[in-house]
Amino acid sequence: MEQRTDLTTHPEAAAAKKGIKKPLVILAALLILLAAAYGGLCAWALHSTALWRNTYVLGVNLGGMDPGEAASAVSAALPEMEIRLYLYPQDGALPDRESQSSDAAIPLSDLGAKVDMDALVQGADRALRSGSILTAGWRYLTGESLSYAGGGEISVSSAAAYAAAVTTAAALSWEPQDTAYQVTEDSLEITLAKDGRTVDAEILARQLEAGDWICDLALSVPYTTPAAKALTAQEIHDDTCGVVKNAGYDAATGTITPEQIGAEFDVSAAQSAMDAAQPGETITLPADVEFPAVTAAELEQVLFRDVLGECRTHVSGTSARISNVKLSAAAFNGTVLNSGDVFSYNGTVGERTAAKGYKAAPAYVQGETVDEIGGGVCQPSSTLYLACLRANLEITERYAHRYVPAYIPWGMDATVSWGGPDYKFTNNTDYPIKIVTEYSGGYLTVKLLGTNADGITAKITNETLSTTPWTTVYEDDPTLPAGTETVKTTPYTGYKVRTYRNLYDADGNLISSTYEATSDYKVRNKVILRGPELPETPDVPAVNPGTEPDTGEGAADSSQGTDASSETSSETTPGTGSNTAPETGSETAPDSGNSDEPPPVIVVTPETDPV
Repeated sequence: MEQRTDLTTHPEAAAAKKGIKKPLVILAALLILLAAAYGGLCAWALHSTALWRNTYVLGVNLGGMDPGEAASAVSAALPEMEIRLYLYPQDGALPDRESQSSDAAIPLSDLGAKVDMDALVQGADRALRSGSILTAGWRYLTGESLSYAGGGEISVSSAAAYAAAVTTAAALSWEPQDTAYQVTEDSLEITLAKDGRTVDAEILARQLEAGDWICDLALSVPYTTPAAKALTAQEIHDDTCGVVKNAGYDAATGTITPEQIGAEFDVSAAQSAMDAAQPGETITLPADVEFPAVTAAELEQVLFRDVLGECRTHVSGTSARISNVKLSAAAFNGTVLNSGDVFSYNGTVGERTAAKGYKAAPAYVQGETVDEIGGGVCQPSSTLYLACLRANLEITERYAHRYVPAYIPWGMDATVSWGGPDYKFTNNTDYPIKIVTEYSGGYLTVKLLGTNADGITAKITNETLSTTPWTTVYEDDPTLPAGTETVKTTPYTGYKVRTYRNLYDADGNLISSTYEATSDYKVRNKVILRGPELPETPDVPAVNPGTEPDTGEGAADSSQGTDASSETSSETTPGTGSNTAPETGSETAPDSGNSDEPPPVIVVTPETDPV
């Protein structure tokens, strides 16, 4: 049978067992003591009258203060408190408030803030102590931080918050700045494009009212970025190179348009400098600069100051013709041409139609006088033409009438027809020109207003080179009563007329006399329709009143020199009184050195020639 050993009775085993129990008892005792101490700490922390460390209210650390001291500390700091604003792109990441500086600040006093200080401090204290009693000691020992966001103890005025938001948003916003440039005497200054920034005042006002800033007196505020228009150096070069423009006038707005200066510069070097610059920065580049003759400041003092040229003609004929003259003249009244602009009579007056109020009046069509819609519109164009000559303007396109006109000196008329001849002139002055028309007392007046900077004036003279008399032509007309006659076509004598432009300085001295144009007016024979002859009788010899010898001298005919409206000239008698060159006393052209040169303006005889 196996022998058993009783360890409990063994002296050495008993001693070993006793040695193990002693440390465990000690450890257990220590744990009990620690637990009791931690429990006491938790109880003390939860019931302490002082606020815990790192308790923040409106950014003020109230740790270790009792509620009364804490309320006083917050109240003392309140007048100096500001809400810091940190901007960030609306579609971008929120700003890092720890590493970046604020973009603006709004004083809390600007919001009309009302604070229940005692409730605020108590709320902060409760917030930190409201955790589990078992963690209170740990939270107290570790100094857990709390930024109290309030529970309604702080309120702001809606009106004050909105007003502060509007002011702040405006200060933080700016319009996009497009690329701009300025030409100086010897350089080009370029200001680079800079995108805009817009802070929405409505959004900011809502954030201020919501109290999102109470924890740490800070707000993250979004903004949008309106894009600016950027120009390259090549685009700037295209805008400035070789384009020199005088200041002008915008008739639609009644304002002066600025001048434009020309500048030539190195495009590659300019682009490199622009690439290296910051948005909104201004850089200066060397440039070869050309300035215009007239600046906006100069033009403002002399705009439409002078009457450059004027012409007045008598308007006669049928009431329809007079109406057409008035209507077409009114169509170009007030027209403004800036330096270099070209005026087109047809382009400005437009098609002459019954819908526009034009009426049927006498006009020349393929040499015959017929009624045509718009008859008479050549008188305003002719009056304008002579005013342009007297203003010393550049004539771009002009055609003489088929037959000599009666309302204006020969060689100084300009016929027009829709779809046919046009009258054009160019403003070759440095200043804007305004056309002013007036109809009064049976006379049409056309004035050209502008700026006569040098005092030069122009006078126009003419010279009759040749005369082609008309003859009488008879045509039998069996429909007429026997022995009677009637005039079918009134006659015109043909003339070839040369005009000259004579310039005088401000003192009245002749500067130059140059060939202007040649006008070749056609002859038109007098056509008489003749009825059948009367039968012969022995007692009464037949008398044909149309057999009187015709001298063929158009000047002797009462109808000579009239147009289809039987007008008479209101200027000097056509072909006389002004057909001698200045200071020559004869009908020869002045010795201008180019009187034999081909005319600069082509004179043609159109198929349709309104009077």
